[in-house]
Amino acid sequence: MPELFDKDGHQIWWGDTIEVLETNILDNSIDLIFADPPYNIGKQFGEFHDSWESEEAYTEWCKKWLDLCIRKLRPSGSLYVMTSTQAMPYLDLYLRNRLVVRSRIVWHYDSSGVQAKRYFGSLYEPILYCAKDPDNCIFNADDIRVEARTGATRKLIDYRKPTPTLYSTTKVPGNVWYFPRVRYRMDEYEDHPSQKPEVLLERIIQASSNIGHTILDPFAGTFTAAAVAQRLKRKSISIEQNGDYIKIGLRRLQIATNFNGELLHPPQKSYQKQPEPNGNFLFA
Repeated sequence: MPELFDKDGHQIWWGDTIEVLETNILDNSIDLIFADPPYNIGKQFGEFHDSWESEEAYTEWCKKWLDLCIRKLRPSGSLYVMTSTQAMPYLDLYLRNRLVVRSRIVWHYDSSGVQAKRYFGSLYEPILYCAKDPDNCIFNADDIRVEARTGATRKLIDYRKPTPTLYSTTKVPGNVWYFPRVRYRMDEYEDHPSQKPEVLLERIIQASSNIGHTILDPFAGTFTAAAVAQRLKRKSISIEQNGDYIKIGLRRLQIATNFNGELLHPPQKSYQKQPEPNGNFLFA
C-alpha cells in the first residue's frame, strides 16, 4: 500500500504512480503537473532499470499515467511532460487529441563529456506544454520575462511605429531554454542520474501556477519540483517509488530529519569549500 508523508501543504506518496493517482489523488484537484518519467533509455535508478521491452510497451505505460494526470487536472490546469527525443513524438500525438499543446519546448544544455562520433549527439531534451482550456489557463508572462537583447543590449529603435520607439528591454522567453545541467559541485546536487535544475522548474511553476496552487509531480526523483514549489509558496504532491529518493524528498521539504532510524543529510561530497581571506571560496 502507498505510504503518505504530509506536512504544511506538501505531500509525499511512497508507491507506484499509477496506483497512487488512481486511488489517492482527487479528480479536478491539481493546478499544474510536471511529469518527468523514466525515459526508456537504460538508466539505473537504484534497483529500477529504465528499460521496457519495446517502444510500444513504454508508450502504453505512459498513456496510462497520462490519462490519470489529465483526470486530476482542474479545467484551468496545465501539464508539462518530459521524455526522450525518441519517445516524445508518440506522447505528442497522443496528447494533442486530449489536451491543447501550447508549446513544444527545447531544454538545451552543455555537453558533459565526449559526444557521438558517428552521428549528431544530443544536447537537449523536449518538454511538451499542454492545457485543458487554452482560453482559461494560467500563464504569468510578467513573472518569467528575460532580457531582450534588441532593446536592452543593442538599444535598437522600432521605426515602424508612428513615433519611433526603443524596443522593449524584456520579453517572454521563446521555446528554446538554455539551463546548465546539475553538476556535482552545485549546492542543489543530489545522487540521482537525471536530476533537473531548479531554474527549469522555477520557470515552469512561475509561468503556470499562482501562490497557493497545488503542483503534482508523479515521478518525483530528487523532488526538485516540490522544493521549488515550496520556495515559491505553492503546495505540492509528489509520488516516488524508490525509498532512497523518498529520503531526499523528506529532507528537502523538511518533513523529517530521520527515516527508519537513519539521519537524513545531503550527499557527502569528496571536496570541501575552503574560505579565502576575500570571503570567496576555493574547492579543495
